[in-house]
Amino acid sequence: MSDHVYKQIELTGSSTTSIDDAIRTAIAKASKTLRNLHWFEVTETRGQIENDRVAYWQVTIKVGLRIDD
Repeated sequence: MSDHVYKQIELTGSSTTSIDDAIRTAIAKASKTLRNLHWFEVTETRGQIENDRVAYWQVTIKVGLRIDD
């Protein structure tokens, strides 16, 4: 097994549907221009309230990218 090195970036995804969808949106968008996405960690969750209802979710995540050998 070889040792790996990772770089961390921070992303914030949003969704009107759910927290899960906000995370998946951020990862899907990042994967279009980045490679070797390996893990994520939720660091913050927020939401917007409009007319006494949740209008959308915002989720900030740290994403680990494995550096190529």
